[in-house]
Amino acid sequence: MADWKNGLFGCFGNCKVCLVSYVVPCYAFGKTHEKVEEGSCVKCGCASMVPLLNWYAFAKQRQLVREKQGIDGSFGGDCVSSLFCPFCAMVQQAREVEADLPGLPEIERA
Repeated sequence: MADWKNGLFGCFGNCKVCLVSYVVPCYAFGKTHEKVEEGSCVKCGCASMVPLLNWYAFAKQRQLVREKQGIDGSFGGDCVSSLFCPFCAMVQQAREVEADLPGLPEIERA
């Protein structure tokens, strides 16, 4: 098993993904879910806006990303990360699967 390529608090490693995740989290969530092949951007993005369902959806997506990438961890850890650091976890997941977030120029931190 492997570790995450990007740290949980490495949000600014890719400023584009960070910005999109903070401004329109439903879009970033949906695009990451598409990359994991678990649903459409619209359907999953809408689920991310429903209180309580969004927390479960974030944790479930984190589990799916872990499984697809062969990363060590547990669903309990996914729940904790999604509850206390949802945006950092969302950025980490998007960067891990290299989700395509079109619409903004590529901005990399120097």
